[in-house]
Amino acid sequence: MTPDSKAPKPPSTYREFVDRYPKLGEAWNSAREAEKVGPADAKTRRLLKLAIAIGAMREGAVHSSVRKAVAAGTTAGEIYQIVPMAATTLGFPSTVAVYTWIKETLEDG
Repeated sequence: MTPDSKAPKPPSTYREFVDRYPKLGEAWNSAREAEKVGPADAKTRRLLKLAIAIGAMREGAVHSSVRKAVAAGTTAGEIYQIVPMAATTLGFPSTVAVYTWIKETLEDG
């Protein structure tokens, strides 16, 4: 396991999970490497991952994506710009939920 040097330290639950299931950890790292293939830079990839997490309504993935996006140099303004973009697809109640997940992560960071 060699996380990106700029990436925040993974949560303890993730570390426990990959310690318990090392083959799944290896698969996870392989999938991460595959994400890097193509012309998108790290910051763009992080914003895309955040948008995917938002669309899937995965709270933990939104928190993680926000932390990683900030580590990749993304500003809070760039992150918050995704929120209104989600409204027409997710609906307003879900968009408000996503906003709170992003806000609490940025405030904790």
